[in-house]
Amino acid sequence: MRVFVLLFNAGTDNEGIHTIREGDRNKILMFESEDDATRFALQLEAQDFPTASVEEIDAEEIKAFCESAGYEFELIPANESLVLPPELNVEETDWQEEGKEQKNQTEAFSDNTEDSEEREMSDAELDSIRRKLEGLL
Repeated sequence: MRVFVLLFNAGTDNEGIHTIREGDRNKILMFESEDDATRFALQLEAQDFPTASVEEIDAEEIKAFCESAGYEFELIPANESLVLPPELNVEETDWQEEGKEQKNQTEAFSDNTEDSEEREMSDAELDSIRRKLEGLL
């Protein structure tokens, strides 16, 4: 099944996926409807988030990613009640908006390590997943 997720800096080395923090866990929202995902992204922008792109991805790929990263996921059915972003956001992100040094108020995917070798492995894994996903299109 194909779902829609929100990505920041899509297609770059600094790509991040939007998550919602619940306690000490992160959760990725998977939207069945592109329109619902777009509405959510616009609501984030209204809260001064950087612009997110809505990307279609296979749900199983997101589930596998969540399992490997220790994240939760939630499927948002099409045309369900409107999903609203939380009012409180993290102060620091794990990524930077393309071309800017300032911190943004959002939560994004990162492997959360400072070891550059581990970070490169994570980037390689992301590139591998990206190639697989592009192959599906």
